[in-house]
Amino acid sequence: MLQKKNIKLGKIKYNFNIFFFLSIIFISTDLFSASDLEGSFTNIKVLDKISSKNTLVKLKNGEAKIHKDLSIKSLKCKNSKFDDNPEITAYVQVKDLTKKGKDDVFVFNGWIFSSSPSIAPFDHPVYDIWLTKCY
Repeated sequence: MLQKKNIKLGKIKYNFNIFFFLSIIFISTDLFSASDLEGSFTNIKVLDKISSKNTLVKLKNGEAKIHKDLSIKSLKCKNSKFDDNPEITAYVQVKDLTKKGKDDVFVFNGWIFSSSPSIAPFDHPVYDIWLTKCY
């Protein structure tokens, strides 16, 4: 009588190893791409409504920068995963330095979206800001 070899068990073990290897590659590329989406620097354009001049302000996340009467601080910025319609978001805090009595009150404290700045509007009588880049 001839003995049969268990060929199916070897195929299952081989398929499991391929599945495990491919899942590791997929997970690691997804983690690396997520870290590429967050930036360290944020570009914000500031419009002076009186003189009608735009100024590009480059911010390092976590550091405040003074532009005329405003203190602008970007805490975090992110790019979207989609290439066809990229969305840039940033968490920004803005203080008006002309108001001496209210040092700890922000004129604006929240998320800014590049594609639709009217979602969280920045309301200031002299200046207007909008997000241009995160890198």
